[in-house]
Formats: sequence, structure tokens, C-alpha cells
Amino acid sequence: MAKWESPQDSGYDKLKADIKAKTPGNCYILHGEEAYLRNYELGRLKKLILDDLTSEFNYHRFTQENFSMEALSDSVESYPMMAEKSLVQVDEIDLFALSENDRERLIAIFEDIPDYCCLVFVYETTEFKPDKRKKKLWDAISAHSLIVEFKKQSERALCEWIWRHFKAFEKEISQNLCSYLILQTGGSMTLLEGEISKIALYSEQTNITKADIDAVVEPVLEAMVFDISDAIAGGNYTLALTKLQTLLKKQEEPVMIVGAIGSQMRRLNCAKILADHGKGPDALMKLCSIGETPARITMNQARKLSASFCEKAVLLCLQTDEQLKTSYDDKARLTELLILRLSQEARS
Repeated sequence: MAKWESPQDSGYDKLKADIKAKTPGNCYILHGEEAYLRNYELGRLKKLILDDLTSEFNYHRFTQENFSMEALSDSVESYPMMAEKSLVQVDEIDLFALSENDRERLIAIFEDIPDYCCLVFVYETTEFKPDKRKKKLWDAISAHSLIVEFKKQSERALCEWIWRHFKAFEKEISQNLCSYLILQTGGSMTLLEGEISKIALYSEQTNITKADIDAVVEPVLEAMVFDISDAIAGGNYTLALTKLQTLLKKQEEPVMIVGAIGSQMRRLNCAKILADHGKGPDALMKLCSIGETPARITMNQARKLSASFCEKAVLLCLQTDEQLKTSYDDKARLTELLILRLSQEARS
């Protein structure tokens, strides 16, 4: 699971302040895994700079298919028509992988972006990875652009956001159910927005219940894996196997399932070691980069299991992963055997 942090750093506050003051900067680099926030702020930036009448002339967008330094330079220099600024958007281009000649030309662009242009580099599927060995380019980017990383929000911030969205539907939801909904969706704001609408429209009462969430939300893989490990920790081995069979019926890839189970078993092992040394969920959050609710659940599960089980569980997952990738055995059968072996190990 990705690290949960507030996005209120790495330029995010400055970007919001620029938009609020209606004074967009000359260059932004937008990246990070929280797509909802990135797309939301990019949309606000577009709305601020462009209008329906002139956007055809003042909005220039480049992708890997049509990008060239010549076209980029021309668009940046192009004076806006009947507007104060033009917007030039560049998607998924690895600036540090450009040829040396193109990097030199890009440096010149960074150093002389006209006041009437807003240049935005957007990274959604490609990771923005600065290569600081290419010092000239990195210095130009650092000096002339605002780098904004959109990280996963903290659970507390997400809960407040969820509460506000339900309030817009004139619905109420408790803190515990906000945390439960985050766990079921993996904390993606894009996914959460759609699920909140579904839950609010489904529920016939003012106060949202767990039954409302369970009725309409399809749990993500990690949420199902938490249920499997919880069932094993609680001694309900039949339920653990039933949960796995549900995942297989949903046509989840066995390799992905075993990978997710393996990740949870490693977290359980860490949690057991931390608990034996008097540490709590906060230490697990920091060590494994997980949220408050997953950390709390994992610590509770670890307390019910032995240290020897936690160690053996990690090895069993590694062995099954290798079998899935190297043998011709039925992959679903191998995955079911893993749950049976984990259950047998927990019994003993």
C-alpha cells in the first residue's frame, strides 16, 4: 500500500494560493499518485486561464505522440488571442531522457517563459524522476517551475473530505464508517467520489450504515486480503477460504492475490515484532507506510498469532509465488493451497 500523507507540501499550498489569487505562475510540474487532486487542480487552472470562446487558440496540448521541441517552443512563444494567458500542457514527457540538444533548448525555454504563458507538465502514468546528475536542466527546472506532488492524503483528511461529500447529499456518516470506507476502496479519492454518490443514492435514511456501504461498494483486493488475514487470525479458516474463492470468482489474478497476501503477511510479521517490543500502530504506520486503520487492524491480528506463524507465513507466500511463476500447476489450486497451509500453520 502506498504511503499515506497529506498533500499539503511540495508546492501544493502554493498552487492553491496562485489559483485562489487568480495569479497563475509561469510553470508547474504536476505529479504524484493521487489522480483526483491532480486532475482537480489542473481543471481549476484551466478554468482560470481559458474560456470557451478562445480556448481553441490559447490551449496547446502535447503528448508523446505529437511532442517536439520546435512545437513546444512555438506554443510557448505564441501570444494569446483575446486573453491574458495561454496554457501549454505537456503530458508524460520524461524531460531528463531528452537528447542533449533538446535539453539545452528546454533549458532556454524554462529561462525565458513569457508572462503571457502558463506551461504545465503533467505526469499521470509516467513517474516524474528528476535526474540531478543533469545539473543544468535540474537547476533550470528548480529555478523556474513549481513542482507539485499529489500524495495520498492522511486518513484524517480523507475522513473530513468524505464527511463533507456525504453532507452535500444531506447524509451523515460516522468517523468509524469513514475509515471503513477508506479501507474498502483503498483510499483512492477518484474511487471514493463515485462510491459516495452510489451509497448516498442507495441509502433511504439520513445516517449511513455499514450495511449501506457493503450493499454497493465492491471491495478492492487489499480490503479482501485484510478479511482473509483477519479470518485466519480469528481461527475462522472456512471464512478465509470462502473470501479467497470470492476473489477467484471475480477473476482476480492468482499472482496478484498471492502478492497481496504476501504483503499483508510481511506486515503481520513486522507488527508482531513491534508488539513484542512494546510498540503500537504508529510504529507500524511509519515502518510499513500504511494508514491508521490498516495499521490498527494488522496490530490486532498480530496479537492473536504467534511469532513462528508470522515468520512461516511469509515463507509460504514466497514459495507459492515462485510456484505460480515457474510451475504448470493450476494457479487457482495453488492459491487455495496457500490458504489451507496458512490455516494449518495457524492451528498448530
